[in-house]
Amino acid sequence: MPIEITARHMDVGNEVREYAERRATALAEEFPRVEHVHVILDCVKHQRIAEIIVQAKNHIRVEAVEKTDTLTSAIDIAYEKAARQLRRLRDKVQDRRYAKRAPNETGETEELSVER
Repeated sequence: MPIEITARHMDVGNEVREYAERRATALAEEFPRVEHVHVILDCVKHQRIAEIIVQAKNHIRVEAVEKTDTLTSAIDIAYEKAARQLRRLRDKVQDRRYAKRAPNETGETEELSVER
């Protein structure tokens, strides 16, 4: 899985790059359908901005942006936002998959019909 890190308007040290890569790798391990992670680190005046763009299978694209005073805290919060969005999408797909079947009184599953 490719992890791309881009720095705008500043020079980012190796420690911050490695930290961003570790967080991206952890995100990919938690969500195996992730295909690409792009981390954009930016500096505007006194704010540090971290933007995470995650692309996954089935045309899933998640974006998270955070502005704080320190770059590592911006990375942490942006990754938490992206993980929350991916978790919500994964749960939505799983709920929809199992909502088609519901147990009746005898415990057997039967197909639910959608009325229009």
